[in-house]
Amino acid sequence: MDKLLVTGPSRLAGTVRISGSKNASLGVLAAALVVEGVSTLHNVPRTIDVVTMLDIMRTLGVKADFTDSGAVVVDATNITNCCPPYHLVRRMRGSFHVAGPLLTRLGRADIALPGGCTIGPRPVDFHQRGFVDLGADVRQAHGMMIARCKRLKGTRIYLDPRYASVGTTLNLMMAATLAEGQTVIENASRDPDVCDAGRFLVSAGAGISGIGSSTMTIEGVDRLVSETVHEVCGDRIEAGTFLVGAAVTRGDVTVTGIDPGHLERPVSIFAAAGLDVHIGPNQVRVVAKRRPNAFDLVTAPYPGFPTDLQPPMAVMASVAEGRSVLEEAIFDGRLTYMDELRRMNAEIKRVRNIAVIQGVEQLSSAPVRAPDLRAGAALILAGLNAEGTTEITGIENVDRGYEGIERKVASLGAEVRRVPMLGFGGFGAHEISA
Repeated sequence: MDKLLVTGPSRLAGTVRISGSKNASLGVLAAALVVEGVSTLHNVPRTIDVVTMLDIMRTLGVKADFTDSGAVVVDATNITNCCPPYHLVRRMRGSFHVAGPLLTRLGRADIALPGGCTIGPRPVDFHQRGFVDLGADVRQAHGMMIARCKRLKGTRIYLDPRYASVGTTLNLMMAATLAEGQTVIENASRDPDVCDAGRFLVSAGAGISGIGSSTMTIEGVDRLVSETVHEVCGDRIEAGTFLVGAAVTRGDVTVTGIDPGHLERPVSIFAAAGLDVHIGPNQVRVVAKRRPNAFDLVTAPYPGFPTDLQPPMAVMASVAEGRSVLEEAIFDGRLTYMDELRRMNAEIKRVRNIAVIQGVEQLSSAPVRAPDLRAGAALILAGLNAEGTTEITGIENVDRGYEGIERKVASLGAEVRRVPMLGFGGFGAHEISA
């Protein structure tokens, strides 16, 4: 286990290439289980969650690993197990993505209820109801979902429009790919990570239309057997995190390897907050010549403001001119990390899922703990603004979704050191300073 030492105040300046999307990679890796053949996946980040997913896939009898060139090669010709072990599944919510592929390939799936960040209830009821709509027999027992079918049958599925669930859409899209007949998913997620998995499946021969819209139609096929090559899209959450870094350090940061269209809502808030925003092909630049203006935001399913960028934006609000109001409308428990920001002298008043933040000139360093993945990234940003050295523990949560975050932050001019905690080894433990 490691911790990060972030010394501020720092000004971030320069260009950083964004890794492939962690969330999209998990969906594409799960989708590769539907294909009876070899899939070569490029731009997959080497994060803890991705490594865990590869471990899960190997327990199913699938060959899956990084190559020397950095690509991931998956050979799912043969799947020999329908029950991944609990000690792996409990580590992340994305592990449940394998349920749909296993059910449609094998006619059975025994999956432990998943873990992940503690940001509020995220039940798998919608997934299970969708599998039932597709003709599966589904029950819960012994902390697991146990599903059986001879062959799934196409049908029309209505998802809750308030959530446009990414995970549910992914699972049902993958399951319907090999179902008999046509499946229509209404109120489907339009999230770029879902679209990436859909495009992968289409390149493998799946009959999917309406990708990126709220109505998705899947014409079931008997088998997917083609060899497939796919490049995962850039990580819009990582990109947004570094752009917030420019805002909180009065810096000048360009992120590359990203579709600017995936950042439309965050970019609009950057501009409204008085930051200079420049959009180019596959890149976004944010220049902060002064403190940002206060702003308001409400999280919502894509194309609304992403919940995963809400914690970094809370740091931006903490150093903005004036009072900002942030409402978390996706996850009930996501704002608990704000107690850590208060330790750094952020002026935050919170009532349930709404936070009122009065910006201050500068934050103050303090020892803090990252309670989850996105909150951990936010604390790094806060440390860059603060006077002194901020010690951040729980950094293994950040490693779940960010590839080499301290290396990239250091490349922009910050002083960041990763050091082992006494008595522990770490995931890629090393020190970097610049």
